[in-house]
Amino acid sequence: MKSAALGIRMHSGWGILVAVTDAAEILERRRISVIRNDMTGGKQPYHHAERLGLAAAEKYLASYVCECDCLAREEIQRTVSALHSRRYRVAKAALLLASGRRLPSLSQILAAHPLVHSAEGELFRETVRQACESLSIPVLGYKERELEAEAIRLLGDSFPRVVRQFAAAGKSVGPPWTADHKSAALGAYLALTTLITKHASATS
Repeated sequence: MKSAALGIRMHSGWGILVAVTDAAEILERRRISVIRNDMTGGKQPYHHAERLGLAAAEKYLASYVCECDCLAREEIQRTVSALHSRRYRVAKAALLLASGRRLPSLSQILAAHPLVHSAEGELFRETVRQACESLSIPVLGYKERELEAEAIRLLGDSFPRVVRQFAAAGKSVGPPWTADHKSAALGAYLALTTLITKHASATS
């Protein structure tokens, strides 16, 4: 089987997933959802938890995360199966990250509204990470603001060609092909290229 990598850029309760090859070919492009419409708290679980006492908030969030984890695993498994049917094995996943700051305790999060937003973003990214790892897919994280600089460092002279190829991919895959899709594709390509480079070094 040939190798492919997933690139994922999450939003509140949903995300963009792109699968690419080491030739920067787009294999899959889909919107994934890790929540259900009838879930208490909707796509803002920490906002809902703000209205609860700490003990109730902990219990509620644990249940919410458990459900998100199951839904995320179903989404990733669906993609893996679709690629497998085309003779591709998912070797890596790239997850686009925010600032990467470590969050404080739940009581501190609920006491500071800006942290509530940060915690929600982290929750949805983490649930996708857990889903990939539960399917034995190693995950690499790339800070979104540093993605281009990291790509330049890793790809060197091939960076402009790869970026042009992903920018032009919208013509072949059709809309939507947004900045999220392009960033997810670039992250996936970096993850797969890193894997191939390490393998080549180990066998040389």
